[in-house]
Amino acid sequence: MVIIALARPQRTNEKVEQYTEGIDIMLVLDISESMDLQDFTPNRLEAAKETAIDFINGRIADRIGMVIFSGEAFSLAPLTTDYELLTDLVNSITFNMMDAKGTAIGSAVSTGINRMRESEAKSKVMVLLSDGDNNAGNVDPVFAAQLAEAMDVKIYTIAVGKDGMVPYGTDFFGRPQMIESYLNEETLRNIARITKAEFFRASDDQALENIFTKIDELEKAEIIESRYKETMDYYRPYLMWGILFFFAWMALKSTFFNNFLLD
Repeated sequence: MVIIALARPQRTNEKVEQYTEGIDIMLVLDISESMDLQDFTPNRLEAAKETAIDFINGRIADRIGMVIFSGEAFSLAPLTTDYELLTDLVNSITFNMMDAKGTAIGSAVSTGINRMRESEAKSKVMVLLSDGDNNAGNVDPVFAAQLAEAMDVKIYTIAVGKDGMVPYGTDFFGRPQMIESYLNEETLRNIARITKAEFFRASDDQALENIFTKIDELEKAEIIESRYKETMDYYRPYLMWGILFFFAWMALKSTFFNNFLLD
């Protein structure tokens, strides 16, 4: 027993605590009439909404906000971690939420920056999704991008849609109608370049999903890990029993019982 006690038996439990410092993300979504084109299923807007919801539900501890725009911009949701609320808001987005026609990219970026101006997050990101050139609003997109860069906001831009003839509605006989679509990438490319982010071109549903997956990988929150070791000694019971047996042996050493054992 004493020998076992001297070996100092122990039991160690290791605890790991993880702390995630989230980032702030502003989703900026174009809801202009051209987003109703059907080169995506069922159209560009619905495909973007579905992918945005998957992106939202894939984040952990990140605050996410939402801006929608056409000829004007509107802040749909402030930065929040209530992903269920965000999902409901994205599902509720429709084309008739705004009367102003056109595509006000500069105004949309400015609105998103305004929502993020008090953010203290180490990483601030905006994801701008549009299918058109800036043709409305009173804010120049390049100026808005420079303002974002000054505030350390990276703007990932996604150009949605195909060039050429794309389906839009059906004719009297139920056959798909085709209209010409042209996408000017220059504005979106400039915004991404100025803010040191990336530009993407999405030509179908799968490409759009892959782009959001890549942005998700690029903008991962930092995970801080702390490890604690809790060690418990178990030598005391063995030492106590060893001492007890030793004194018992000493007490019985000169007794009849000990002599009987020796004989």
